[in-house]
Amino acid sequence: MSRNLVIVESPAKARTIEKYLGKDYEVLASYGHVRDLIPKEGAVDTEHDFAMRYDVIDRNVKHVDKIVKSLKKSDALLLATDPDREGEAIAWHLLELLRERGLIGDKPVARVVFHEITKRAVNHAVANPRTISNDLVNAQQARRALDYLVGFNLSPLLWRKIQRGLSAGRVQSPALRLICERDAEIDAFVAEEYWKIEAQVDKDSIPFTARLSQLNGEKVSQFTVNNQGSADEAFETLTKAANGQLRVAKVEKKQRKRNPAPPFTTSTLQQEAARKLGFTAKRTMRTAQSLYEGVSVDGGEATGLITYMRTDSVSLANDAVAELRDMISQRYGKKNLPDAPRTFKTKSKNAQEAHEAIRPTASARIPDEIKTSLSSDQFRLYELVWQRTVASQMVHALFDTVSADLAAGDGGQHLFRASGRTLREPGFLSVYKEGKDDDKGDDDSDKRLPHLEENEMLALQQIVPTQHFTEPPPRFTEAALVKTLEEYDIGRPSTYASIISTLQDREYVDMDGKAFMPTSLGKIVNKFLTDHFTRYVDYEFTAKLEDRLDAVSRGEEQWQPLLREFWDRFSEQIESKQDLSREEVAQARELGTDPDSGKPVIVRIGRYGPFVQIGTKDDEEKPKFAGLRKGQDMDKITLDEALYLFTLPRDLGETAEGEPMVVNIGRFGPYVRYGKKFASLKEDDPYTVSRERALEVVAEKKEADAKKLIKHFEAENIKVQHGPFGVYITDGKKNASVPKDQEPADLTLEQCQDIIAKAPEKKKRGRKGAPKKTADKTSRAAASKETTAKSKATKAKTTRKAATSKSAATKKTPAKKTSASKPTKAKKPATGKSGDSAGV
Repeated sequence: MSRNLVIVESPAKARTIEKYLGKDYEVLASYGHVRDLIPKEGAVDTEHDFAMRYDVIDRNVKHVDKIVKSLKKSDALLLATDPDREGEAIAWHLLELLRERGLIGDKPVARVVFHEITKRAVNHAVANPRTISNDLVNAQQARRALDYLVGFNLSPLLWRKIQRGLSAGRVQSPALRLICERDAEIDAFVAEEYWKIEAQVDKDSIPFTARLSQLNGEKVSQFTVNNQGSADEAFETLTKAANGQLRVAKVEKKQRKRNPAPPFTTSTLQQEAARKLGFTAKRTMRTAQSLYEGVSVDGGEATGLITYMRTDSVSLANDAVAELRDMISQRYGKKNLPDAPRTFKTKSKNAQEAHEAIRPTASARIPDEIKTSLSSDQFRLYELVWQRTVASQMVHALFDTVSADLAAGDGGQHLFRASGRTLREPGFLSVYKEGKDDDKGDDDSDKRLPHLEENEMLALQQIVPTQHFTEPPPRFTEAALVKTLEEYDIGRPSTYASIISTLQDREYVDMDGKAFMPTSLGKIVNKFLTDHFTRYVDYEFTAKLEDRLDAVSRGEEQWQPLLREFWDRFSEQIESKQDLSREEVAQARELGTDPDSGKPVIVRIGRYGPFVQIGTKDDEEKPKFAGLRKGQDMDKITLDEALYLFTLPRDLGETAEGEPMVVNIGRFGPYVRYGKKFASLKEDDPYTVSRERALEVVAEKKEADAKKLIKHFEAENIKVQHGPFGVYITDGKKNASVPKDQEPADLTLEQCQDIIAKAPEKKKRGRKGAPKKTADKTSRAAASKETTAKSKATKAKTTRKAATSKSAATKKTPAKKTSASKPTKAKKPATGKSGDSAGV
């Protein structure tokens, strides 16, 4: 019998730790969260101190059962989930669940925490256990409740007013606002003209360039020369004054130091991996997780290669620093080792300094020496972590810089400035150089000037004016977005990957190369939220809420009053927006008048995306509709572009067999219809495809159908043919597989009719469970009316749900369980750990 049962979060970690602890310990994985809020109304009871109702996550039932079975045979329980706020909550949830089942009794329970999966760290943690931190648990519960209350109340409002499947998460929405506001800046940007004037100079056959810094005794700014006329005037003045020569008026020589960047935090690792490796935040965190949990190097015992990757601290443990300094001295020489260890201070005001920065668990484990034991992604990310950590404890880089003022003429009224630099001592740059979002050139590359002496004359080759225009701010790349989210204190670094994934999954953003560009849907959702829920997408409000959650984690604030303050105001706002019309939210825009019908042409958003309509619902004739094409923006589409969408369907005449041929777009994409059959247009544009090309597509389809057909009883329209899942029989209404003991080519009409008759009816198209949803909708409407009436009578601020449902939920709610708000359905969350919720 195992005396000690240890619970960690992942099976990979479990296997490694069990080897470290030995035969007296059994290590099992919880596979992330063991339970979560029930995914329906009543999960957070806003009328009873935000009591929460939890349930075991379906996918983790079998893992919980295994833990239960093992605990019955164990003497003690050690909760070794991850060393962060969420890991603390997972340990608490598991303990609560086991207590509810009467399995703890007098058994000792301990919380053990380690920040690296090495034998030394794990054994030290087990030898120094602590109790579960209620403050950390309360902070995580408060965050989960906030995300639930926002998601389960705001998202259904989006479903009703815009389209189904949308979400408006507490931290996801401000992130979308950032992207949309940057897009608006770019649209509103007006380029300004400016001119650079440079002198091309030569000394000792070494050419170099100097830029105009002073003109007519005045310092030159970006817009001093801002048009062709002033550029021509400056050119004439400078050319005349220089008369083919420039005088060295002043030479300055300096040395510049550059210090290394601190070790990685979660945020900076995501940013740098995006810049240097092209990794998404999700890919970075997935790879880092595998490096943390353990890798077998050269067939040996699996061990963690990096410390815990969810951290906002830049500090390093003293023993790790000592090991780094010893390795640097041996590998790079003592000249590259500073006299004292470097220390760094985090910029994050809420950093959990108990954690370390992300570093190798052993700096002596050189990336190139273990490359064969790692996958490509693991090697590249480990190398990045190793290089950054080692560089952080090395000496600064040293540059020699020289600047020279070159005068045109004797009066000193016109000056050009030339600058050069050379790398004297590379220091940490011999190991690592930090990336930049706006890296247009290498700041650390050599740019040499020839030796210059004051008052010497230099040959002026030519003066060159060049026209330039200011550029709009760049769109957010993933690295830039992560950096900005951190600067605004929106969410936490562990949530950035899920925030970005949600924005993409909901189709709120598209990728323009590596940059985020809001879709029409994303803009409309953002405008709806900023117009009607301004407070909740406000950057400062979101950051202050995170500050207060951090205060809860430190025991400085109670979580229920925080939730009450938030909910009372938020629920009033939700209630006040119920009567908004779809037309108001859809942001319809009239483009002009259809010249054929004289009716208005309007672009708007609908349940299935942006579309154009001719006419209105008040007209006698039903309006015409056409969806926007891929890449079209409803904010920018013109009347002509909109009318062009109505050129479909196009009549392309007949095939050689006399079948009418029409091109259009259907639910599965563009197609050519010939007679009653269809051929997909996979590469051709339905708006421009020629008759000749359409005939080719039809011919190809007919040829493919002929190869597919085995037998055809034309009078009864019964076919025996090949399909994607084998040979089948069809009469156009029902399909039936050919029995394995039958030869398809030998089937008779009677046999085919008999097989089809016995086959099940085709399932009807449409959403599964539609009748139930209709019933639910009716029920919700009734519940809404009842709750509204009750609200008017009692002035209570509560969720809109039926009184009977509320009563039942209240009776069943234990003291420490949940209950919340909106009568909407939701899928159970996937097992695993993703930090704070990005959306519902």
